[in-house]
Amino acid sequence: MADRLVCRDCHRVQGAEIESQCEACGGTALTEDWAGYVVIAHPERSDIAEEMEVTEPGKYALKVR
Repeated sequence: MADRLVCRDCHRVQGAEIESQCEACGGTALTEDWAGYVVIAHPERSDIAEEMEVTEPGKYALKVR
């Protein structure tokens, strides 16, 4: 999964076909340099989602360089 791109703005792990723009926030700062990820299914009930300021379900990188 390390070959997937991650948005530097919102930390969302992108789908395999994404190459130029984040599917969640529309940002163009994508990178392959990231580590760890968390899957957030119910952001409204998640302490981790609150800490990461995540409001949409999905896969998010924990550390983005």
